[in-house]
Amino acid sequence: MPKVKKEKSKTAKSSGKGEKFADMSATAVVIDEASLEKGLQEKPKVSPSSASPEGELRKGKRIPQVRGKKYQDARKLVDKTKTYSPKEAFELLKKVSYDKSGGAVEVHFNVIEKGLAGEARLPYFESKAQKVVIFDENLAEEIKTGKINFDVLFATAADMPKILPLAKILGPKGLMPNPKTGTLVPDPKKAMENFSKSVFRYKTEKDFPLIHTKIGKLSQPTEEVVANFEALIKAINPKNIKKIFVKSTMSPSIRISIS
Repeated sequence: MPKVKKEKSKTAKSSGKGEKFADMSATAVVIDEASLEKGLQEKPKVSPSSASPEGELRKGKRIPQVRGKKYQDARKLVDKTKTYSPKEAFELLKKVSYDKSGGAVEVHFNVIEKGLAGEARLPYFESKAQKVVIFDENLAEEIKTGKINFDVLFATAADMPKILPLAKILGPKGLMPNPKTGTLVPDPKKAMENFSKSVFRYKTEKDFPLIHTKIGKLSQPTEEVVANFEALIKAINPKNIKKIFVKSTMSPSIRISIS
């Protein structure tokens, strides 16, 4: 019986050049600006049963989604070959955003390594109220039942043997006490008193050197948003940043200069 030669499946590789950066979602990575625009236009895979009678759509393939007129018009106002200054970028962002409700100002960083995290004090940023608690036996019992009604958990190193069994619950929510985030401390009560709601916290994605965050609202004066941006850049350190893109909730992206 003749041998049948099996063909190895080939994995498609992106032809895009450049470094990875954010595609404005916390769950995807793109290669360059062109890939970003392409990625935002793609739909999920279509099953054969939902394909057209002509067979144009096949299993495993994606079809392009045509952007709306508002997006297309807004995109024409952005020079994709230009790197804008912070003031230019945020002023342009207000013109190209087509979100009637105003929307948030998003900043997306491509940094040198994953695991970067820290705090910054943004002068014109209003963060949501956070509930802060200190670990004790009663709280441990609540956590075991899956009841999480806090945003920040302070604890001491001596508490960690009791907290580690709860890691599967606290870990995915980013609530494990950690010295890097200032939540694993010798004196939790003092740390809780000094905890400031105005402190802005940032960190990279778990598996990629990408930071996605919001630094203000489109309704704010440009000067305030620029001040928030500059404070965040200083905290992260320009040496740790490769690329920065800014956009609103509904707008094309704008590349912004680091310095």
